[in-house]
Amino acid sequence: MARKSEEERRRDLIAATIREIGASGTLNVTTSQIAKSAGVSPGLAFHYFTDKDTLFLAAMRSILTEYRADVTQALAGTRTPDQRLHAIAQASFGMTSFRREAISAWVNFYALALRSEEARRLLSLYHRRLHSNLVHALRPKIRERAPDVARRIGGLIDGLYLRYALDTRTLRPPEEAVGAVDGSEGAQHVLRAIAAECTEVHENDEISMADADPAPMAPLAGPQE
Repeated sequence: MARKSEEERRRDLIAATIREIGASGTLNVTTSQIAKSAGVSPGLAFHYFTDKDTLFLAAMRSILTEYRADVTQALAGTRTPDQRLHAIAQASFGMTSFRREAISAWVNFYALALRSEEARRLLSLYHRRLHSNLVHALRPKIRERAPDVARRIGGLIDGLYLRYALDTRTLRPPEEAVGAVDGSEGAQHVLRAIAAECTEVHENDEISMADADPAPMAPLAGPQE
């Protein structure tokens, strides 16, 4: 068998990190556990990644990269705002980024963001990309209200993702996951919420909004009079 390249070993370690965090449901996993899962020595793991947090951040970037690829793939060929919104919802609750281990690992990365500036930056990047995609799809439908609605829909997506992470059916290993939760249910919740928001906007056009787009992580306040 050919010896694996440095890049292949890095990928193995990142995949093992996601598996181990996903299986344990916590960041309290050791580099030795991760290395064993990846089939390498702890020393080699430290050679490629200087410490455990560096490995966690690499895993976080990997999940974000997969999610971005999912969104790009889902959006390819879409022509209408509704098609784009459907693609965003489907990508958020399906495809590569909705594997059981990725769900559990991603929620734990929120905890990492409480103590890691780089993790906070990565989460902010994710939130801004999601917000931008939603605003772009919503703008033709509800004009200046798009940023406000996009902020609430982004919060709903995060909240539903957390619900899935806490569902014991999604946390079981694949061989035990009989009747595992279908992510399409989450996508349908999001699409129904978008439809309700758009209906409310069209029925209340007299409500004025602030001129500036709200930041994706701003408090989810209602429309300003």
